[in-house]
Amino acid sequence: MNWSKYKLYFVYILSNKSNNVTYIGITNNLARRVYEHKNKMVEGFTSKYNVDKLIYYEEYKETQYALNREKQLKGWTKVKKANLINKLNPEWKDLYNQIGT
Repeated sequence: MNWSKYKLYFVYILSNKSNNVTYIGITNNLARRVYEHKNKMVEGFTSKYNVDKLIYYEEYKETQYALNREKQLKGWTKVKKANLINKLNPEWKDLYNQIGT
């Protein structure tokens, strides 16, 4: 099956420079959405607390799976979220340049 014609959805986690604040979101265009966070184009929590470093993301082909995962992650403790991030990005590096902007 040719998946390229299907839209992808992303659940992502952002953090601030000192890695003490996280934000979980969902989008159908990860590069654009992170760009918006980095350039303070999104009013609210992320701009207020300078949360603009992409530290984790997951890709889904169906909206409902992405929405369910976002809700699940938002219900996790800080420790559980940190353990998830540490498995794939132990240094909590900004992944923005790796996502093909």
